[in-house]
Amino acid sequence: MEEVGTWRKASYSATNGNCVEVADATGGVLIRDTTDRTGAMLTVPADAWQQFTATIKLSRRGESGHG
Repeated sequence: MEEVGTWRKASYSATNGNCVEVADATGGVLIRDTTDRTGAMLTVPADAWQQFTATIKLSRRGESGHG
């Protein structure tokens, strides 16, 4: 089993419980459904997660990260 850091809820989570949690892990970043914490997890490479979150932040400011 891989080493998992602290799970944290997305800062823009819905108040109705429809949200995800993420945790750093040795194999990348783990993503799980907050309402099913014992269910399946998705693992993505850390660099892909960083690119994803950067794109979201840019889109929230009305900018485009594409050329």
